[in-house]
Amino acid sequence: MTAAKTTPLLMIAIALLSAMAPGQSRATTTAEAVRTRFASINRKVLAMAKDFPEDKYDYKLKPEMRTFGDLIVHIASGNVYAAKAGRGENVQWDDLDPRDYKTKAEIVAVLEKSIRDADATIRTLPDASFAKTVEPWLDVTEHSAEHYGLLVAYYRANGLVPPESRSSH
Repeated sequence: MTAAKTTPLLMIAIALLSAMAPGQSRATTTAEAVRTRFASINRKVLAMAKDFPEDKYDYKLKPEMRTFGDLIVHIASGNVYAAKAGRGENVQWDDLDPRDYKTKAEIVAVLEKSIRDADATIRTLPDASFAKTVEPWLDVTEHSAEHYGLLVAYYRANGLVPPESRSSH
């Protein structure tokens, strides 16, 4: 083989060996995946709650639907449930009453508290516990993600661009 042919082959071999080198990457554990996804959806919803104009918190897509603010409180309810169930409490899903949170500041505060409480609980769980069950975390993450999509519709219906869709992301 000539040097011209050897060099590209050598470079490919080095690249392949580097990619397979120990410590380069490892599979994500179930615990890491659950914690990361739970935190991610909460970060997105919180960004929307803080960003959405206060004068539109009473907006509904249709009369029979929740307002934007009510929907944020409903998502917070899921976090409250996750925190309690994650601590092993025998709990039913009980929605927080949106009438108890009248302003954007109160709604954002209850969402932030629910996230802090749920995050504190999920961080205390040993990684091995996720091999037994990923509940309530997976269920609540899915619930929040479903409502995240609805929050996007609230943004779009008001001529707004959701934070995650802006060019800075």
